[in-house]
Amino acid sequence: MNKTVNINIGGLFFHIDEDAFQKLSRYFDAIKRSLSNSSGKDEIMKDIEMRVAELFTERQKSDKHVINIKDVDEVVTVMGQPEDYRIDDDGDEKTQTNFSSPSGKRKLYRDQDKGLIGGVCTGLGHYFGIDAVWIKIFFIILVLAGFGTGILAYIILWIVTPAAITTTEKLEMTGEPVNISNIERKVREEFENVSSRLKNADFDKMGNQIRSTTESAGNKIGDALTSIFGALAKVLGALIMVFSAISLFGICIAAVVLMFSSSLPENTIFNHISTPIGFETPLWIQGLLFLFAFGIPMFFILYLGLKLLITNLKSIGSIVKYGLLAIWVVAVGILISLGLKEFGQIAHDGKVVKKEIININPNDTLFVKFKNNDFYSKNVNEHDDFRLTQDEAGNPIIYSNDVRLEVMITDEPMPYLQIEKLAHGKSGAEAKQRAEKIKYSYKIEGNKIILDNYLLTEIRQKFREQNVEVYLYLPKGTIFKADSSVKNFDYSDDSIFNLHHSGEYTYKVADSQIKCLNCPVDENEHGDIETEEINLIEETDSSKTISIKVNGKEVQQIKTGKSSLEYSDKEGKIIKIN
Repeated sequence: MNKTVNINIGGLFFHIDEDAFQKLSRYFDAIKRSLSNSSGKDEIMKDIEMRVAELFTERQKSDKHVINIKDVDEVVTVMGQPEDYRIDDDGDEKTQTNFSSPSGKRKLYRDQDKGLIGGVCTGLGHYFGIDAVWIKIFFIILVLAGFGTGILAYIILWIVTPAAITTTEKLEMTGEPVNISNIERKVREEFENVSSRLKNADFDKMGNQIRSTTESAGNKIGDALTSIFGALAKVLGALIMVFSAISLFGICIAAVVLMFSSSLPENTIFNHISTPIGFETPLWIQGLLFLFAFGIPMFFILYLGLKLLITNLKSIGSIVKYGLLAIWVVAVGILISLGLKEFGQIAHDGKVVKKEIININPNDTLFVKFKNNDFYSKNVNEHDDFRLTQDEAGNPIIYSNDVRLEVMITDEPMPYLQIEKLAHGKSGAEAKQRAEKIKYSYKIEGNKIILDNYLLTEIRQKFREQNVEVYLYLPKGTIFKADSSVKNFDYSDDSIFNLHHSGEYTYKVADSQIKCLNCPVDENEHGDIETEEINLIEETDSSKTISIKVNGKEVQQIKTGKSSLEYSDKEGKIIKIN
């Protein structure tokens, strides 16, 4: 039978047999001898004992488990032998045979030493083996795109993730083996950092700070504010970097599309690409100018974000800075000159007017409708279409639905149409000539007006905001009806003519407003609906018979009551008035 003893290792109690105890004691003595001239020997021994205690705890099968020589051998195998490494007194790097690169299994801890706030992002960076900057960018994107959920996720991780405090935890965080050499190295690095800070410290200044309580408090507040603003600067830098990177990527894509679109068919470019300076300048030149004029500033903004995020980022150099600035100035200058040239192309308006009388009988109802051309479009309701296409003969032509109708009141005895064709040009003569080239058709068939919902013009006339405005002038008393197709092209002043879209109604021209004769009463928001007027004509029996008129129609009462009146018109329709 082996004698057992109780020992305390790293604050934990274990049962160990005598042979294992003696071997473990010799192991600890050998480690102490190897650390005899090392700075921080006590701290290293404490961390080693805590690690040994953790390993023994993992091997305990029950509370009555007794540690034996086999358990000690397994622990020594994990921790390593003292003779496997050498510590130099002069601070030179030690050589070791059992040191492994950080490729082992990592544990998730918060790295408070390198973290800005709680060390969550830095700890996640160690765990996943990536730079903590990307974790921070991910949280920022989650805050912006996830309606603030990134903040909640960060707080939760801060609460549930333990901080790496001990040397063992710091080694486990980076995935390094927790053995004697790594523990000694980690502790020694911390002592060297502290020693370096003490060597570089200004003790006179420290003494003055100690003697002045107010100054000390102010410095602490200043340091705190510096840390806070430093953290905010990094967050701001990350935000600037993310948005500038996305913008720069979009600018590059747009520039590439413009530069390589020159190889596309002309109708594809004309129908799907629009630039502020038009097509007078080749698209590949526009692409380069767009890239330089907008991409260079965005690059500098991206660089600013990186500078805020990474304080020791190297400069790109004065040659690159001033070279890009010169290119940007030239590109912006060219763009401004091209923009002024393009503005000059549309500086003047041109208009061609045609007037046509509509001969209808005074009692006739005038009908108005729009029609489409099935060759160009199957939909009569299209209003915003504009494209380069071909006509029936295969010739390239510009097709547009920019046609507008406005109904107005006139004092002339007969209704009439006024067709106005409009366009822009760099001179009045050119604009008028361009307006004359607009092809627009309409028909007047008896009491019907049929208007085309499109216009055509030659491709050589270019797109210079060509459009057609149709004015329908109606004298007082004219009755007319608008087809459902009119609603997409009606630009009338609602105070004069309000087109009701809920149905095809009949309208009548009054003194200063066009009235709707049969529109629903609940649509009378512009006061353009005729209302009924009831006039008492003759009372033959106060309780049974009353003759009245409704809008000029004579009706006969059939029943009366204290709170209501029912009557019928000559067609027999019963009407009730409360």
